[in-house]
Amino acid sequence: MGYQGGFGGLIVLIADVWAIVNIFQSRADTGNKVLWTVVVLVLPVLGFILWYIWGPKTAKA
Repeated sequence: MGYQGGFGGLIVLIADVWAIVNIFQSRADTGNKVLWTVVVLVLPVLGFILWYIWGPKTAKA
C-alpha cells in the first residue's frame, strides 16, 4: 500500500527526465530551453503536461 506514492513519483521523475532530454535536443533557442526546463522542474506534473502540449519538439532528421 505504501508503494503507490513511490511508484507514481518514479513515473513523474521518468517523464520529467524524458521531457528535459527532449527539450535540450530541440531546435529552440537557449532561452526557451532554459524556461521550459525550469517549468518542468518547478511544476513536475503540470510542467510536463504543458511541455508536451506546447513545448519545443525534438528535431527530426
